[in-house]
Amino acid sequence: MNRRIVSALLLFPLLSTFSWGAGPTERKAQDFKINMVDGSKVSLGQYQGKVVVLAMIMTTCPHCQAATRILATLQKEFGPKGLQVLEAALDQKPAESVPVFIKNFNPPFPVGYTTVAESVAFMQLSSKKRYYVPYVTFIDRDGMIRGQYVGDDPFNAEKAQTANSRAMVTKLVNGKDAARK
Repeated sequence: MNRRIVSALLLFPLLSTFSWGAGPTERKAQDFKINMVDGSKVSLGQYQGKVVVLAMIMTTCPHCQAATRILATLQKEFGPKGLQVLEAALDQKPAESVPVFIKNFNPPFPVGYTTVAESVAFMQLSSKKRYYVPYVTFIDRDGMIRGQYVGDDPFNAEKAQTANSRAMVTKLVNGKDAARK
């Protein structure tokens, strides 16, 4: 594939205000709660003023596991600059699967669970369509959704996912509000 086509594929999702099958971006993120296996909840609201990447995954999905590795790298690199990654598993039996996932992947960020219905509602996806995981949402320091992508979106394509995620996080962390912490 020539470089111009590859560049266009990498940049297209960053330029679009609508994502491949996902709801409109450029909107205020509603407060979303992730259930933790210990019975507590993690809320988007507790990370106000930070850049948040919210990924909704299936713990057994290889593509989601790859996304977790990418996001773990970004959390370690950009965490001190104001990034917070959160993951919510959409598994049928999260009390069993999430602890095993955490043990196997050791993510440096909270991993809990939610329902497919709650994740679809948060992302404002059509309930009449099936979506591939992971669902990834990028939220700026002001709580505005600046990008969201489902698993089959070109943003999440295997060879583009790392570069696209890094570019989006870099843009948000170093954005106009980066000085505010």
